[in-house]
Amino acid sequence: MDTAADQLIANIQGFAEPLVADLGMELVEVEYRREGHGWVLRFFIDKEGGIGIDDCAKVSREISAYLEVEDLLAHAYHLEVSSPGLERPLKKKEDFVRFIDRQIRIKLRQPVADQRVLIGTLCGLEGNAVVLMLEEEKVFIDMENISKARLTL
Repeated sequence: MDTAADQLIANIQGFAEPLVADLGMELVEVEYRREGHGWVLRFFIDKEGGIGIDDCAKVSREISAYLEVEDLLAHAYHLEVSSPGLERPLKKKEDFVRFIDRQIRIKLRQPVADQRVLIGTLCGLEGNAVVLMLEEEKVFIDMENISKARLTL
């Protein structure tokens, strides 16, 4: 079910993804939520070799200019642009191919073998299923059953 906030994030992601791509980077995730000091609009970006402060500043300037013109947000907000970190989220099919052989943590919508959280080695994709090695057993998880997935240390 899409809430108004989900739709707003989708709209923001729609303009930000090509903008960030034109700057040679990838938009990993967008968050918009209320925190202790007010509303925060947070962009996580990445690129081969990692993100630096100059990359964050460049993306911040471009996004700020767009948001100022479009006036999409009803509340005052703080804009943050940063790297997704070592435990970056995996959202797109390409992510599950790019990070093969890495440890990941998956939260499931519906349990598999009475488990809602699986931690294992990513083996890749087969069709619409993520293949995960749990100890000595390969598990196939339908993409639709993944609530959240991220790299883990």
